[in-house]
Amino acid sequence: MNLPSPSDTPWRTSTLLVVMALTLAALSAAALRVDMPLARLQDSIDPPGDLSRLIVLSEAFAYGGTVVLIVLAAVTLDPRGWRVAPRLLLLAYGSGVIANMGKLLLARTRPREADLDGSVLGTFGGWFPPLTGNENMQSFPSGHTATAVGLAIALTMLYPRGWWLFGILAILAATQRIDSQAHYLSDVLAGAAISFLVAAIVTAPTPLARWLQHIEQQNPLASFGPRPDA
Repeated sequence: MNLPSPSDTPWRTSTLLVVMALTLAALSAAALRVDMPLARLQDSIDPPGDLSRLIVLSEAFAYGGTVVLIVLAAVTLDPRGWRVAPRLLLLAYGSGVIANMGKLLLARTRPREADLDGSVLGTFGGWFPPLTGNENMQSFPSGHTATAVGLAIALTMLYPRGWWLFGILAILAATQRIDSQAHYLSDVLAGAAISFLVAAIVTAPTPLARWLQHIEQQNPLASFGPRPDA
């Protein structure tokens, strides 16, 4: 979907993002009915070599370290330089951090460790799990997906013509989380919902949104143009 750019009405942009967040949250709840069958199906199939390699490599769009490289590429290539970094960092890392905080609220066994023949309710371990550091009980929601979708939204806002490419990269990153049996479909949909909610907060008509729009609209090359009295 072609999202509005930062130059659009802030309320319109924020409202659209909230609607998309709520839609994804509803889809996440509905996906609980197909989580187990889909996980069993994924466990039994092996994608062709090139497709499998593409899916595996797509994790780079969701991994914190390589997200830094993507942001650095934007800073290097965009005439606005560092001015594009705050939105990218806020949406990518902000979404990922909030999703990871969600893992502390509800324990869920990852597909690779779960009994895929059991009930989907059996994958949940209860609210406020102890901080044991058991990574295999941190399936919900998907932090990688939240990071990837947040980055895709920020890139779309800065470079609207590339919306389809950023969307494909985010979908591939989410697919990788399911393919690696790290998450269920409902987990990645919940992670995406968090990203859209964070984007709605960042773009709402607040001092933060006005500051982001102000610095992104500045033209660092303007001072090199002809002087008014020339």
